[in-house]
Amino acid sequence: MNQAKAGSGSLFRSRLGLVRAPVAVACLVALLLSACTGSAPGPGPTQGNGPELIRKLDLNLTIPWSIVFLDDGTAVISERDTKLIKSVRNDRATTVGEVPGVVPGGEGGLLGLALSPTFASDRLLYAYFTAESDNRISRIRLEQAADGRLSLGTPEVIFTGIPKAGTHNGGRIRFGPDGFLYVGTGDAQHPEQAQDRIALGGKILRLTPEGKPAPGNPFGNPVYSYGHRNVQGLAWNSDGRLWASEFGPDVNDELNLIEAGGNYGWPQVTGAPGRAGYIDAKVVWPSTADASPSGLEIVNGTAFTCALRGQRLWTVPLRGETAGNPVAYLTAQYGRLRDVSLAPDGTLWVLSNNQNPDFALLLKPPRQ
Repeated sequence: MNQAKAGSGSLFRSRLGLVRAPVAVACLVALLLSACTGSAPGPGPTQGNGPELIRKLDLNLTIPWSIVFLDDGTAVISERDTKLIKSVRNDRATTVGEVPGVVPGGEGGLLGLALSPTFASDRLLYAYFTAESDNRISRIRLEQAADGRLSLGTPEVIFTGIPKAGTHNGGRIRFGPDGFLYVGTGDAQHPEQAQDRIALGGKILRLTPEGKPAPGNPFGNPVYSYGHRNVQGLAWNSDGRLWASEFGPDVNDELNLIEAGGNYGWPQVTGAPGRAGYIDAKVVWPSTADASPSGLEIVNGTAFTCALRGQRLWTVPLRGETAGNPVAYLTAQYGRLRDVSLAPDGTLWVLSNNQNPDFALLLKPPRQ
């Protein structure tokens, strides 16, 4: 047995000289890619380890932006340009109501939704939207009639002053495990404000359910992290770590692990350049044609992020504070994908964003 091992080792060493140069070249290329991009996109799906398409729901939606779920499985969806909240039950979409004060335009309109952590008792739905002069957040009681039909109560504006523009409006909101509301904002076409720790643009904000700065925020104001260009997705893994998807400019879309008080570099840096004073992205898509990552969900240790321009669903394995190589699914099959969310029955819902009209995909997530 030992002789066989020794013989094998001699054969390996004799062959090593023949392959050393190509291996060195390959390693150098991989090293350069890693240095430039952090975890780079993988070559393609591996059979059997990705999400499985269950069915497509033709819901006749118009530019849906965000989706949340009630405990009974009812989906609640915002439509950006129509200003409408819609619900989906038994594979049918119905209008719940129109959110007052929404002024659609460009990438602005009715954007992110979030359910109160105490929804069972207060029935509060939170909505991020573009108004006449700014982006703001309202909370609205989601009434339910005896026959199950939903309607909107009178909205209460709880936070204002987030800068608006034709693009870079941010818009994703989500309650964290700590019970506070996290808000992803964009730089509203003024990149310099992303580095201003007082300005609200280019940030992740952390608020109480009443819209006040959350206790323990790093700068004593609503700002939780800064140096962001246009945050589009927020999700927590099972260890309570916050991750965020973010649009780059014409290069370097990002998946970031968020730290309180962290500076993520925009507009000084993008991606993962290793510059002192800035936090590198954990995953970088060098070409925005492959990504433009939007909604984000984490299930069984895997991050799922929708791609708008990239027209695919990216999966990224997460382990602690590290992210593996992203792998794409559904590429160029269903057009632009906007949001992804886990339903109470364990399925993943993915919203399209194509105006033709739009639909939802139901997926079975892979096991860990």
